[in-house]
Amino acid sequence: MEKIVLASGNAGKLKEFAQLFAGWDIQVVPQVEFRVPEAEETGLSFIENALIKARLASRVSGLPALADDSGLAVDALQGAPGIYSARYAGGDATDADNNRKLLAAMAAVADDRRGASFHCALAFVRRHDDPVPLVCSAQWRGRILRQPAGEQGFGYDPLFFVDSEGLTSAQLPRVLKNRISHRAQAVALFSSLWAEAARSGTLE
Repeated sequence: MEKIVLASGNAGKLKEFAQLFAGWDIQVVPQVEFRVPEAEETGLSFIENALIKARLASRVSGLPALADDSGLAVDALQGAPGIYSARYAGGDATDADNNRKLLAAMAAVADDRRGASFHCALAFVRRHDDPVPLVCSAQWRGRILRQPAGEQGFGYDPLFFVDSEGLTSAQLPRVLKNRISHRAQAVALFSSLWAEAARSGTLE
């Protein structure tokens, strides 16, 4: 069975990825098992930061690595918090801190201008200096509520309302979220890239 390192220390992401990769013929190992330090995310986009994290995890572990960089982009805030989603309210911010800051920033925004997107970029490297990484990205449209709702999920999930389901991301049944979320869509794209690379023998 193929073993790859998941370049993330986020407990919520690790839990979702474990569910999304269930049934795959690969063993996904969190980077903490190899004492991979947190990467310095100096990129200007989700995909750049995903590549930075994947290359670091691969270099430290000596194994292929998969990294996710994701976040929330709010239309009325010109795409903020974007790549700074996890640290929107500061370097040591909690999910609750970030949500409070977002609600304050959106307080004067009309209901019909509260559109937003969750974005997920995935980067897979066979080795730390892989010149042809597998990369893909996806987005999930919704809108920002005026108060949180729901207890599941993490991050901005309680504020992200999915109109097609009539629920926030934090209210969605886990099975459904793992089928329609930005991360689920990105993993589906990655699955196609992985399958094609396996057929062509370029995963070696």
